[in-house]
Amino acid sequence: MSKVGCQGCRSAEPLPFSFTMAFQPIVDVSENRVWGYEALVRGLEGQGAGWILNQVDEANRYKFDQACRVRAIELAGSLFTDEDTRLSINFMPNAVYEPAACIRATLEAARRVGFANQQLMFEFTENERMLDVGHVQRIITEYRKQGFLTALDDFGAGYAGLNLLASFQPDLIKLDMELIRGIANSPARQVIVAGVATIARELGITILAEGVETDAELMALRAAGIRLFQGYLFAKPALGGLPQVQFPGMCVTATIEAPKAA
Repeated sequence: MSKVGCQGCRSAEPLPFSFTMAFQPIVDVSENRVWGYEALVRGLEGQGAGWILNQVDEANRYKFDQACRVRAIELAGSLFTDEDTRLSINFMPNAVYEPAACIRATLEAARRVGFANQQLMFEFTENERMLDVGHVQRIITEYRKQGFLTALDDFGAGYAGLNLLASFQPDLIKLDMELIRGIANSPARQVIVAGVATIARELGITILAEGVETDAELMALRAAGIRLFQGYLFAKPALGGLPQVQFPGMCVTATIEAPKAA
């Protein structure tokens, strides 16, 4: 498998499609500040992630994963002005062949734009069952060694649940929006989220609630002790730029245009 990955890295064959990134803020409501931004893959005309991912196959998966990381870092490097702002990048665990080797392009891109490793967070998710949990653990171990943060996305959906949390503990878990939707009027959801929050605290893991859309959802989640949030209540993703961020009771402008995608 490592050999295939290395061949994919060396290959001069370009991806058969082009893409760019949209950025959505992650906010810390306890301090009313932007904690970071998640880079979300988009088509050059704003097509959604699904439009891009439908063009990813076994032949180009490794190259796409590498290109996404570099593109996200390069764009963020032209937009971020605060050295404490974090950049969150999604990655495909099955596209990482050898963790130490496959991170080289990421490290080089971070050096080019002046990002400290501590500013980078990598999110992984598996809507299909992970074939090699040990491999994911090796990735997390290597990334922590490099100073990166790691996050388990879509927690509570599909296979991203307690079984994975028992196998390895990332720095953050992102609660899936389906678990959050309607939580203000759902005692069952409130109990489940409170239970997850307790488990996370015991394991030293930070919870990030994603897909938050209403003040009622925010209040219910705050009652569970959650402080990091992402969702339309605060800002929609902005293609190639940083959107205006709406905090409860205040508005912060962060609208910086990115260079046009090549």
